[in-house]
Amino acid sequence: MTPAINLLKKKHIVHRVHSYTHDPRAASYGLEAAEKLGLAPQRVFKTLLVSTETTELLVAVLPVHAQLNLKALAACAGAKKIEMADPQRAQRSTGYLLGGISALAQKKALRTFLHSSAQELDSVYISAGRRGLEVELAAEDLLLLTRGQYADIASFSE
Repeated sequence: MTPAINLLKKKHIVHRVHSYTHDPRAASYGLEAAEKLGLAPQRVFKTLLVSTETTELLVAVLPVHAQLNLKALAACAGAKKIEMADPQRAQRSTGYLLGGISALAQKKALRTFLHSSAQELDSVYISAGRRGLEVELAAEDLLLLTRGQYADIASFSE
């Protein structure tokens, strides 16, 4: 079990765990998860960490086929400037390895922003804390556990 799954069990949150064999050559962890689980990319969400000009780390959770809109996230977070977090810092702060960072049960509670498209879905799939492991849960439960908020933080090239 991972800290994310343990948290869901402890809080009695309805969820389903889905696993697949991760291919280390996969170009995108999130798109790989969607493909291997036979899911539309709109239902699978990736977890990204960013750093503000004050070095605060933030969590952005958005569909795997979308790009993070840094300016939109900065506006939502009340920051002047945001950039992708240093991978080593992200791993130290969350306790998870890249490609398996979950928005749930991170070592340090960080402000979390979930793309607003999640409101339209019965459930979302996020990393369960390990490559090849996803957890399905209601977006509202994800927000409850992360103390997060919905935000329009993604750009779509479709």
